[in-house]
This record gives sequence, C-alpha cells and structure tokens, in this order.
Amino acid sequence: MKPIGPLMWEHRLIEQMVPLMKKEIEQIGKNHIANVYFISIAVDFFRTYADRTHHGKEEDILFSELSKKKLAKEHKRIMDELVEEHRLARETVKRLVDARDHYLKGQGFNLEIIKKTMTELVNLYPEHIRKEDKEFFFPVMEYFTESEQEDILRRFRDFDRQMIHEKYEGIISDLGGKVLKRPPLKGE
Repeated sequence: MKPIGPLMWEHRLIEQMVPLMKKEIEQIGKNHIANVYFISIAVDFFRTYADRTHHGKEEDILFSELSKKKLAKEHKRIMDELVEEHRLARETVKRLVDARDHYLKGQGFNLEIIKKTMTELVNLYPEHIRKEDKEFFFPVMEYFTESEQEDILRRFRDFDRQMIHEKYEGIISDLGGKVLKRPPLKGE
C-alpha cells in the first residue's frame, strides 16, 4: 500500500460529514434553531479527525518529507495551497465554536454565523479533497523510493496510535486535571 492509501480512506469518512452538515444547515434555516449537540460533534470531528489526525499526517509527515525533495513548481504550489486550506479549515472551525458558544449564551445573531461557517466548511472540504486525490497525491509519490514510502506508512501508523492518548489527555487538561507524560511504548 502506498502512503496515500490511508489518507484517501480518511477522505471518504470526511466526505460523509459534508451531507450531514448540509442537512443541519437546512434545518437551521427552516427552524431558526441550532442543534448545539450536532455542532459540538461536528467540531470534535473536524478538530480531532479531519485536522489533527488527517491533516496532521499530511503536514507533519508527508508534506514534511516532500519539503526535503526538489519538487516541481506545480507540486510545490499545490502543497502550499493545501497547507493554506488546512489553516483556513482550522480558523473556520474556531469561528464555529465561538458562534456556538455565543449562541448558547442567548446571543441569537450567531445563528447566521453558525450557518455561514458550516457552509464554508461544506464548500471547502469537497474541493480540497478533490485537489489532494486527483492532482496531488499520486504525482508526489514519484518523489519517494519504495523504502521511503514504507517508512511514511509506518510513521502514519505510529501517529494514529498516539491520537487517542492526545485527545483524552487534552480533555483532562481542559477540565483542569494534571496530565502525566505517558512512557513510550515498545518500538516508539
């Protein structure tokens, strides 16, 4: 398997969130009420899965390794665009969190901001995924030897293993608890 395999598989799950977001946007428009529970789940999904897990592997491993290669101008341009889109997604999710929190405090004008930020995410991700899947992932594999690709896959697996610990250590920290540093596992 090439390193892009797990990334493309993750894209399929992210794509499934898009119609759910569209449905929620329609419900907000129809009922003039935000489903704060859905928004919280969507925020967690985008922060933990789409950004930290998926974009984390792309930026911290794949793009980092690509930056050590002499990339064609087109590939460098696309990689820079992808990084900027990741930044934009993080910023948009942050605005969604702020709007949700203000909405919970009874500041109803944030309903429009909720709809707007959710729409921005719904519009961003399909094109972003298309660009990665169709224009970037396959061509950039040519920069890596088979051994380098295997190493990237191994690093992806190691990265994924850490994610559950990172997520819940963050929750404990956010709640005011003291997080102890976990000793490395065998092979880390």
